[in-house]
Amino acid sequence: MAEEMPLIALAVITLVSVFFLFKFLKKGSNGSKNLPRGSLGWPLIGETLSFLQAQKEDRGHEWISERVSKYGKIFKTSLMGAQTVIIVGQAGNKFILGSDDEVLAAKQPWTASTIVGKNNVMELTGRRYRLIKGAMVSFLKPENLQNYVKQMDDAVTSLLLRETEEEDTIKTVVFMKKLTYNIACNILFGIRDEHTKQIFSDDFMLALKGVWSLPVNFPGTLYWKGMRARERIVSQLLPILEKRKEDLSKGVLSPTDDLISCLVALRDENGEAIKEEEVVDNIIAMMIASHDTSAILLSLMVWKMSRDKQTYNQILEEQMDIVRNRNGAEDQKLTWVDIQMMKHTWRVAQELMRMIPPVFGTFRKALKDTNFDGYDIPKGWQLLWVACETHMDKDIFGNPQEFDPNRFNKPSKPIPPYTYVPFGGGMHTCIGNEFARVETLTTIHRLVTMFEWSQIYPDEGFTRQPMPYPAMGLPIKVRPRSTPLL
Repeated sequence: MAEEMPLIALAVITLVSVFFLFKFLKKGSNGSKNLPRGSLGWPLIGETLSFLQAQKEDRGHEWISERVSKYGKIFKTSLMGAQTVIIVGQAGNKFILGSDDEVLAAKQPWTASTIVGKNNVMELTGRRYRLIKGAMVSFLKPENLQNYVKQMDDAVTSLLLRETEEEDTIKTVVFMKKLTYNIACNILFGIRDEHTKQIFSDDFMLALKGVWSLPVNFPGTLYWKGMRARERIVSQLLPILEKRKEDLSKGVLSPTDDLISCLVALRDENGEAIKEEEVVDNIIAMMIASHDTSAILLSLMVWKMSRDKQTYNQILEEQMDIVRNRNGAEDQKLTWVDIQMMKHTWRVAQELMRMIPPVFGTFRKALKDTNFDGYDIPKGWQLLWVACETHMDKDIFGNPQEFDPNRFNKPSKPIPPYTYVPFGGGMHTCIGNEFARVETLTTIHRLVTMFEWSQIYPDEGFTRQPMPYPAMGLPIKVRPRSTPLL
């Protein structure tokens, strides 16, 4: 015991020294500034642990609201290893999402930028941002998506039939992740080899979990696992990039065939190809973004229809109308016209995203000293906007606790800009929102017209990992319709 005392004393002295060094540096760098009120929490850790715990328990809104009631709509904290200003409300959303990239850059926390990659479109600014985002937007524009509806329809139908062939229970979250991941691989990235897809799938799940974690690169931590997963993803991607370059040069592939080919073929204003690391980082970013958020929305849709008979019946009636209109047609596959008829189904999705936003919020970073609402925001600090505060504001959405999809059906009072932000806003609106809409509607159509189901755990709650999921994975008992509507 006596031999252990010097080590304990050294640890205590070290922690105390770090604490006072932290306080000294904080005071020295920001002492003359009019910073927002709030608490930076513990040295190095900040308030990250309480924030992540609140997210895990689906109390993120409460975590924010407690600090808003104490400090106001702009307050300081420290999250994921960085001093942070959180701003809530329409004006705050507009400031963060609408500011010029020379003032606020779309910089993610250290954990995200190192696991996803510092060259992804969420990190870039200026010409490079416009070049790469422009290529992605062009690839995902609605006129191109029209060509993918039948492929999505085939993928959804075949996976539903395969998963229910021997089992009458589906774990919805797992199924939706598998489905959206397969659609992303097949349609967006042109990766169809099952072995390659499985390897990527496991590592993308680890990478996502590491994105919102403490930046501690020590064996066994989420961040460490995320970094190892990134290394394996990159090693798998590089041979694929080389093959795409070869096929493009031979004319076997076109830049419009898939997103990887699109980025490999991309040239800047000088006619130079973008760097290999830029292609890799943006593929990783899009792979994470393209399937996980869609899987969440689809799981929420199934959860809501399982608990709300009226919502289920309204969606079923709309989808059956589409089937009846198609009767007698030689091709029974969904079409772009069918997708546009699913207006109420999409309003249900919109209302779910208002009440349970798939993305809690995103970070940006101050590239220079700036200010908002009379408070200084120092260069180097990160800013966080959140969806929950405006989504649940009674002055914007009347009776915000009430589920009402019709609030999106030609509302008498238009929804103000920067208040409904499940896909971000302004120049930082998600580039895949239309892809997500088509994917969601295609999946719900096939699910409700092919099957009936019941929720196994009716009182199942939610957790965030970091996005919202039914805590038990939402298992449902499925049975084919007596007269399948294929």
